[in-house]
Formats: sequence, structure tokens, C-alpha cells
Amino acid sequence: MEIVPLADKKEFILELAELHHGEWSHFNPSLTLEKRAEAIAKAAGREGVPSIFVAMSGGQLVGSAALVQQDMDTRRDLSPWLAAVYVKEGFRHQGIATELIARCEREAVKSKADTWYLYTEFASRLYEKLGWRHMERCEYKGVVVSVMCKQIAC
Repeated sequence: MEIVPLADKKEFILELAELHHGEWSHFNPSLTLEKRAEAIAKAAGREGVPSIFVAMSGGQLVGSAALVQQDMDTRRDLSPWLAAVYVKEGFRHQGIATELIARCEREAVKSKADTWYLYTEFASRLYEKLGWRHMERCEYKGVVVSVMCKQIAC
């Protein structure tokens, strides 16, 4: 398994948009697949904020994670954010998400922030195991989510 910047594998943008759309379209039903692909392409920096990293196995896209400036429009006071952590079903429980998150954390260190943030609907336990702590549970775009934070390892 290899983790690379999406900027170096732009041929995966549409597939990634389709995966993300299938997973998270309920947060923004008006966001079309085309607009999601455009947003992913725009955020696909090689390093820093924003950047998106993809996990590949045998040349196949198996997962993603992103470091973005903002991810919750109701919490613009918090930045940067871990976002779009996704691993295809057949590749889960193999440590791929953990490696993608670690790759994003290395970029977060460069942002000079001391804390980074995420929100999740279902994956709190994974993040807790990785040292994230709960800040609050709230409703965001009609969905109950956990907002979490972690000190950035310098």
C-alpha cells in the first residue's frame, strides 16, 4: 500500500468524488457529483492546507484523507480540519485510515497550528484510539455528529 498526494494521481478525482458522494451526500444534498469533483480537484494540494492524500494498492484507489482549512461552516473559529477520511469497504480494518490520518497530521504540523479538528458521524472510536478527544456532540446539517480535536504532534 502506498499513500500519495491526489495531485499526483488526478485520474482518481472522479472515482473519489463518487465514493465521497455516496458516503456523505446527506450532509449537502444539493451538492452535485460534478461540483464535488471540482471541489476535490481544487483542494488537491501536494502539501500543506489544503491537501488530499490517497491510499493505493496495486494501482487501485482504496482510500483518502484530507487536510482542509474549514470543514464545518458553523465552526469557522476552528482550523485546520481532518476531513474526507474514507477507506473502501474491502480494505477496512487494515490500518489504512490510520496511515492516511498520520500523513495528514504531518502536513498539519507544517500549518503551525497547535490543534486540529474533525467531525464524524460514526467513527469516534477510531479517532479516540488515535488520541483525539471529544469537544461536543451537535447537530450539523440535520445529522448528529461528534466534533473532536487533537493536539498536533510537533
